[in-house]
Amino acid sequence: MPSDKPALLPSILQMKCPNCRKGHMFVNKSMFPFKDLLKMPDHCLVCGQKMEIEIGFYYGTGYVSYGLSLALFLFNLVWYWAIFGLSYRDNSVYYYLITSIVIVILLQPWLMRISRVLYLYMFVKYGKGTTWRSQE
Repeated sequence: MPSDKPALLPSILQMKCPNCRKGHMFVNKSMFPFKDLLKMPDHCLVCGQKMEIEIGFYYGTGYVSYGLSLALFLFNLVWYWAIFGLSYRDNSVYYYLITSIVIVILLQPWLMRISRVLYLYMFVKYGKGTTWRSQE
């Protein structure tokens, strides 16, 4: 029995609304210009889910972003160690740190967006979110 429920992981990666998994969470699909990077509509255009549940809701995304950055550092450690090796006798540890810092800085705009998506997905379950009704 097939379900029309969109899959969770592709919805997160495509940054879709957690309630309907169809509407876009950000005004611009592109990350450029940076000044509009985190601009979100007030409500989902498909289901009406409120994007900012309460005032200051997205302050918690700093913790999610920190966790993602730490996971990225550890992932970089594994692949860097597997390919180049690490030793305290040469400068390979410094090369690893420089490489990891550059990767995290380059991915920072994406990390900021995906941390907002993950944070909202933690609090809004599929089909159980709040809907907004127009005053008609």
